Amino acid sequence: MLLYQLLRTLLKVPVGVFFRQVEVIGRENVPDEGARAALLCGNHPNSLIDPLLIIVTSPRPVRLAAKDVLFKTLPMRALLRGVGAVPVQRKSDHGNVDNSAMFDAMSQVLAGGGAMGIFPEGLSHDEAQLQKLKTGAARIALDTAHRHDQAVDVVPVGLTYLHPKRFRSRVVVQYGAPIEVGEPWRHAFLRDEKGAVRQLTADIDTALRELTVNAEDWETARLLNAVRRLYQPPGIALWQRVELARRFNAAYPKVKDLPDVRALLDQVRDYLERLRQLDLDDSDVLRRVGSWEVAGKCALRLLDALVWAPLALPGLVLQGPVALVIGLFGVRFSPRKDVIGTTKLMMGLVLVPLLHACLIGLVGWAFGWPWAVALAVLLPLSGWAALRALETGLRVWEMLQTAGRIAVLRRELVGLRATRDRLQDEVVRLVDKYRPANMVPLFERPAPKDA
Repeated sequence: MLLYQLLRTLLKVPVGVFFRQVEVIGRENVPDEGARAALLCGNHPNSLIDPLLIIVTSPRPVRLAAKDVLFKTLPMRALLRGVGAVPVQRKSDHGNVDNSAMFDAMSQVLAGGGAMGIFPEGLSHDEAQLQKLKTGAARIALDTAHRHDQAVDVVPVGLTYLHPKRFRSRVVVQYGAPIEVGEPWRHAFLRDEKGAVRQLTADIDTALRELTVNAEDWETARLLNAVRRLYQPPGIALWQRVELARRFNAAYPKVKDLPDVRALLDQVRDYLERLRQLDLDDSDVLRRVGSWEVAGKCALRLLDALVWAPLALPGLVLQGPVALVIGLFGVRFSPRKDVIGTTKLMMGLVLVPLLHACLIGLVGWAFGWPWAVALAVLLPLSGWAALRALETGLRVWEMLQTAGRIAVLRRELVGLRATRDRLQDEVVRLVDKYRPANMVPLFERPAPKDA
């Protein structure tokens, strides 16, 4: 357990660097350690980053199921064994396999009141919606309740990435209300084993869909994301944005054929196409800042970058080439889109410590170990300062680009703002018209202007 806690603490560093924001909701839904066994079931859109996020955000230690091919390399084998991962043989890797030993191992963990993590979709993917769940999670929970007379809380975990492949993106980790697999489920399992497994799998699927954004396809997701932006007020939390996107995508199949909804969506498509033609984003239309305000904000951000510059400069010189290599080759070395983020993170986990070790060893050999110790302290601090300075510089550049586009397209933006205001009013009107009466609103917003 001490090794697990040490690895968990260490893993928080690369996760905190890779993501600009990790927002965690519902930790209270995970039962306390020792109180009850827990089976955490997550969606699987981002390969190895998904289990990493569960490890670093769960309020209790979690052992995970991992495909056995990951155990072949020494670094991954050491990491997986350190966090107590249970190897799984997949049909896609081995054909027909017998995973009874794996099921027994996971059931034993739960029987002892521990926590296991599993991804019922089986394979990581980059589809726009949750894939069909395998029955393994349900079988493990029901088998534990039946053979060991141990109730299990099946906790759904929703992982929503704003940009799964992008460095310094944002992610929401949401732990949902647990499904208690106790005496009633045990009796159902005794009466009809296959039926109980199917029903619990369906319940897990429903619970996961209530925590994740599921679109018919990526084009629909893009369209409904624009609708969500039109509807939401400024300044809402990240989790509210994700929940709003989930609600729009869940409601879409029920209302997409209604005439007024179809008319609105056609107008939103036209609006998005006009933005594309002008190389604008919806956020550009929202910005109504004067040149002096832009200059003031840029000056403040540049001042912030200058404060960090002395510490950041060594990081840029020494570690910048590694960042360039990861950025250039992270995509090229990834066999699928859903593993691009993982490839970048893994390359960073290998290359950055290797670079630090080489530099520290070289300085220690050339100048003595006191200088090496000083460099060991300086390198991570300088790397973080360089990251902050670069982010600030990029924001300034983006602000200047946006200000330039707004200045050049001033006349077009007047028309686009009028179009956006009209679309916003129509979205609000239709949401009020078709929203279920028992749906709890996420926030208060003014009624349409013509109401």
